[in-house]
Amino acid sequence: MTTRSVVVKVGTSSVTDSTGGVDYEVLVNIADDVVHLRAEGWTVVVVTSGAITAGWAEVGKGTPRPTDAATLQAVSAVGQPLLMHAWRNAFGELSTAVGQVLLAPLDFSHRGQYLHARGTLESLQGLGVVPIVNENDAVADEEIRFGDNDRLAALVANLVGASHLVLLTDTDGLLTADPRLDPSATLIEEVSAIDADLVEVAGSSRSGVGSGGMASKLAAARMATWSGITTVIASARAPKSLRKALSEKTGFGTTFHPRSERLSARKSWIAFAVASQGSLTINQGALQALEHDGRSLLRVGVESFDGGFSEGDAVEIKGPGGQVIAKGLVRVGADGFNESDDVVVHRDDLVLLRRV
Repeated sequence: MTTRSVVVKVGTSSVTDSTGGVDYEVLVNIADDVVHLRAEGWTVVVVTSGAITAGWAEVGKGTPRPTDAATLQAVSAVGQPLLMHAWRNAFGELSTAVGQVLLAPLDFSHRGQYLHARGTLESLQGLGVVPIVNENDAVADEEIRFGDNDRLAALVANLVGASHLVLLTDTDGLLTADPRLDPSATLIEEVSAIDADLVEVAGSSRSGVGSGGMASKLAAARMATWSGITTVIASARAPKSLRKALSEKTGFGTTFHPRSERLSARKSWIAFAVASQGSLTINQGALQALEHDGRSLLRVGVESFDGGFSEGDAVEIKGPGGQVIAKGLVRVGADGFNESDDVVVHRDDLVLLRRV
């Protein structure tokens, strides 16, 4: 895709109104921004939340939202067509076609599926169609725990090689404190590095209708910036919000600058998309070899292992103190691990995570 490529994620609290129904005005405003950006040469993918909330507004009859996975999956099946119908109408007013793409964890954890999903999104762009991506939570309960699509949006941004990720939400961006508790809270306009203090600031605030919060958005921003993607958290209801988020002018939203040493697309996939199937605990010598010498992990450096991983699975690599310092794809399964005397994780399949 082009170097000017953006994935924009719109949160549940932004695409739905106070009754839980789709807020059509927000969708129209975002569609207008998308069409303008495309005319300027941008490639745009939209990640939308809101299917469960919209579905429950349709069938819940004003009762409290359910919490069990089976009902949430069923409600999502009701909400998906409602949400897509609204997006189709919003873009239709601007003579622009949209295409629905439902993604599940398997689409990211399996390399073949991952590349297939990328091809689908690229083909839609080639047809002049705006992809509207959502989690496939009607059939995959694991996906409901993705974090209000924030993590999904970061994974999609990495998938398509986006230059920017914009997370549109119901706040002005990342603030110095929770404004509901501290009226003096102010906007943090720029972030160069995500550290423990910033994570503490983000906390675990939630809007009450989505499954994510500022902490979820911060985690998504960390994933994206490690992949070299500029990330912005901003208000969805501000006029021309998406265009403002991409204008590179300070004062609108919080901009997270990418790391100077970006991960390759494949290593980003290993670091963030593939679920770990176990862990390896290494000794001090192996830690030195990985972090300072850029070496592969050898069997002699592994003190112990845990999990039922198979050859090719992802595992966490822990230092002598138990801290996760890397993640990689193993070349030997747990069943034959003790018989291995060669490379366990090759350096080409290993990502150092000490600063993640």
